[in-house]
Order: sequence, then C-alpha cells, then structure tokens
Amino acid sequence: MKVNVKLKNLRISPRKVRLTVDLVKGMEVNDALDQINANVKRANDPLAKLIMSAVASAENDFGLDRGNLYISDIRVDAGLTLKRWMPRAYGRATQILKRSSQVSLTLDEIVEGKNRKSKEQIEKEKKAREDARKKEEKEMKKQMTEGTKETSEKIDDKKEAVPAEAKKEHHEIEGKRKESRQSGWTNKIFRRKSS
Repeated sequence: MKVNVKLKNLRISPRKVRLTVDLVKGMEVNDALDQINANVKRANDPLAKLIMSAVASAENDFGLDRGNLYISDIRVDAGLTLKRWMPRAYGRATQILKRSSQVSLTLDEIVEGKNRKSKEQIEKEKKAREDARKKEEKEMKKQMTEGTKETSEKIDDKKEAVPAEAKKEHHEIEGKRKESRQSGWTNKIFRRKSS
C-alpha cells in the first residue's frame, strides 16, 4: 500500500533540496533518516520531518509496519518564486529570484502485507491513545486546581500574618512619598531664574 505526503512552499531552492533527496531515493525509511542525519545540508531537517510524518501516517492511518517501509518515490518540484531586486552600479537594478520547493514523497511496503494491522486493531489503538490523553488532561486539570487552592491559601495566610499597625505605617509612608514628589516638582519650577 502506498502512502503519499507533500511538503509545499519549502523556502529552499529545488536544486539544493535535490542534493539531499538524491541520497535517500529508494532507501528504507530508517536508513534514509540515518543518511539525512549524517549529511549536513539545510534541507535535511524539513525532509526528515516529512519522512517522519509519512511514517506516522502509514502507521496510524493504514496500520503499516515501520520496518517494512521504503521510499519508493520522492520528487522535488519548483514552488512559488519571490521576485526581488538588488541595486547595482550606475542606477541599475537586477532581479533576484527567491525560489521555493515542493517535495512529493511516496512510501511503499517492501513485502506486501507484512505485519499489517487490521482496521479493528487500528481503531483499538486510537481509542487507547485517546483515553490515555483524556486521563492525562484530567490529571493536569486536577493538579492545576489543587495548585491554585494552595497558592490562594498561602496568600490568605500571609494577609492574616501582617498586623494592622504595619499596614497603617505603610500607608503613612506612602502618603509622605507622594507629598515629597509633588513638592519636589513645584520647587523645580519655582527655583528657575528668570532672565
């Protein structure tokens, strides 16, 4: 069974992407990922991500075995081209073409039907993952509510711990600061010498 995925508008020129694509064409998925990681090119990360996405799609949607997959076809086509200009000597301008790529990837099985899961098994796994995710979300919400209760209790305890006299002193100090700011501002204006 074939699995098709596409990567559109990758902002690297097709010529540069093809350097990496030519290395992995026809390889098994795991070998292709190893080859990409061993190579140093800018297109490596997006291509590795595309291959991982295709593998995840094959496993989760079609029940295919990861070890039984290989890259049967991978093509790099031209995408959008942004046209910009660069100023040159004597008032001229030359065009800059900022090219982008579209990568089409097709995964296929090495041995047809080997370790393939049935639709019932796929549905069971999806349900199990969904139940686990919901359970995890409930635990997170529970922890969040407990955490907010604890912090609110701590804040209440701190409020009770501060005596009323200290609050009164604090307000008196704040009042003095405001007065000193205002008097300082008026003094600044009336200190000026008029000429």
